[in-house]
Amino acid sequence: MGTPVAIDGGIRITDGFRTVSDMLDNGECEPMKAAVHAVLMATVALCAAYNTAAWIKRRQRHLAINAIVYSAAIWWERCHVEHHLRSCSRSSSTAPVADKLMNAA
Repeated sequence: MGTPVAIDGGIRITDGFRTVSDMLDNGECEPMKAAVHAVLMATVALCAAYNTAAWIKRRQRHLAINAIVYSAAIWWERCHVEHHLRSCSRSSSTAPVADKLMNAA
């Protein structure tokens, strides 16, 4: 969903603006996707630590279940981060040689 920008009475779509649907395509914005999953992984790790500590202190069954679920979510998010980082390295290694040489200078 690009936003049209009026320039001298004309309307054009800005080239630097990426739409959300373009960013969601496979191989696009992989570092950003990895960062989002890393933030989620840190959040569920905090939740897992809290629920584990609360379970150790109070021994309530729901806290143990929460700790297990949040621990599984850590693994789940870790898999997503690794997937996006692998996609980053694959996309940069498959770039045309001329582009790599031009960016090296």
